[in-house]
Amino acid sequence: MVEKVIPIRLDEGKDKGLAPPIPGQLVAANTSTKDTRGRPLRDLRISVTDRCNFRCTYCMPKEIFDKNYPYLSHQELLSFEEIARLTTIFASLGVEKIRLTGGEPLLRKNLEVLIEMLAKIRSTAGQPLDLTLTTNGSILRKKAAALKAAGLHRLTISLDGLNDEIFKKMNDVDFPVTDVLDGIAAAQEAGFTNLKVNMVVKKGTNDQEIIAMAKHFKGSGVTLRFIEFMDVGSSNGWDMSQVLPSKDVAEKINAVFPIEAIEANYPGEVAQRWRYVDGSGEIGFISSVTQTFCHECTRARISTDGQMYLCLFANAGFDFKTLLRSDKSDLEIANAIMNTWADREDHYSEIRGSNTATAATRKVEMSYIGG
Repeated sequence: MVEKVIPIRLDEGKDKGLAPPIPGQLVAANTSTKDTRGRPLRDLRISVTDRCNFRCTYCMPKEIFDKNYPYLSHQELLSFEEIARLTTIFASLGVEKIRLTGGEPLLRKNLEVLIEMLAKIRSTAGQPLDLTLTTNGSILRKKAAALKAAGLHRLTISLDGLNDEIFKKMNDVDFPVTDVLDGIAAAQEAGFTNLKVNMVVKKGTNDQEIIAMAKHFKGSGVTLRFIEFMDVGSSNGWDMSQVLPSKDVAEKINAVFPIEAIEANYPGEVAQRWRYVDGSGEIGFISSVTQTFCHECTRARISTDGQMYLCLFANAGFDFKTLLRSDKSDLEIANAIMNTWADREDHYSEIRGSNTATAATRKVEMSYIGG
């Protein structure tokens, strides 16, 4: 039975995040800031909505996210202009990759307008930012062409199985898998290449779908990635016994479709890359439970209401919305980001244990901060 814990949210007029430190002596925005473990800031994940039309048991379980759940009001959300301004500042500090998340980001009205705004921002090297988005694919058929036209570069679709009964059990809203597969097809038709599909593997729930998923996407041009069931937030009833280690998943696949490890695309890449020996494609494994990658983590997260989180497993954020809605200059906000990042020491996955993984250690919910 999942304990009913209302996930962290910051109500207007009530609790705020931590105040970002602005130094008395400002320095020019630069790309050299590193945290206490020597990690640079290169990736930014931005949650554009805390709402979702799925009720996946590992993210937004129905018994908590019911009709009475207090979602953020419209005025609490960062506006598109505020997101674009903040992204521009982050880009001046070395951020090169932006991932839009949620909730389900495609539920944010006119999201393609935001993507058009972000597509105009340039990195310090003068290049367009790498714009990507994670979606459950439920309304991708309707949105794919507009997203591509707006300037979105890449898409990641969450899909936890091909068996309709299992998939509906996972999303818990009776949504058919055929509609997600149709959304993936729509993305390909719109011209998206390098599509990725993420499958969260929960032992005893959908692990029997591993080979079926591998077979389906093998040779399709889509990279399938398997994610270990993680202890994100305090409401998903996480238990280590439900984690199927990536090495076990790899062994299952290799027994049917031989695979071999390949090098990462770039330092700090989350997924370990493998390819089919017969040359028919690539798969990946995201193993934040059994094989930590904290030492290479270069990403910050902005919540739906403008709080900066330094780790997916954080329990407190820094209130940048208040700075954006004040008279603070871009340089002052840039200095606040640099100072916040310089003090960062987060490495939750490396210290995960019986105490840190329980609800007693309250962590921000995935639906609020984005995956």
